[in-house]
Amino acid sequence: MHSFDFDPDSVATAAELRRRFAPGSDWTVEQGSILDAQLVAGLARFDVVYAWGVLHHTGNLWQAIDAAARLVAPGGLLFVSVYNDQGAQSRMWRRVKQRYNASGRATRGVLVVASRAYLGRRWPVHALARLSRRSSAGTTRPARARGMSAKHDLIDWVGGYPFEVAKPEEVFASVRRLGFELRHLKTCGGGIGCNEYVFEQVHAARP
Repeated sequence: MHSFDFDPDSVATAAELRRRFAPGSDWTVEQGSILDAQLVAGLARFDVVYAWGVLHHTGNLWQAIDAAARLVAPGGLLFVSVYNDQGAQSRMWRRVKQRYNASGRATRGVLVVASRAYLGRRWPVHALARLSRRSSAGTTRPARARGMSAKHDLIDWVGGYPFEVAKPEEVFASVRRLGFELRHLKTCGGGIGCNEYVFEQVHAARP
């Protein structure tokens, strides 16, 4: 297994996971960018390539998707998650994220609070709808556990920049020419968040 990320904190986290749970394993962890052509050219081809919610933060989404796809061995799988293109909403969030990263502490705090209010404006309606569906089904489902607190989840969203988005058909087109076929798709219903894809490499790549 080979893991790499541009962010040193993410690299350190992966290295700690390897130390705790897979000491002595054949697991390489290093710092690097998917946009580094020399790094990518030196890697092997893999049965599974997993780039979940990261390629849209590189600053060049389509180059990143292309590079990740070319690391998949024949018959292998590509797992990617890419922010959904909401049109004007996505452009609004890009401006918010740009402002957040260019601002000081006070402005960042205001942007986080305002974003929380904006994102939560429809929460009562959605909560009632979920409750109604569960009641009619006669079941209750426990809340899904998150890896980080709601506060840090919000900051991660507001401050996540670079920020690029794509429509599902654009992602399909970008990997189809490389010989991939779609095996699984989970959309975010046209809203905020990511569309999730699994592609299989079934044909030789076209130039």
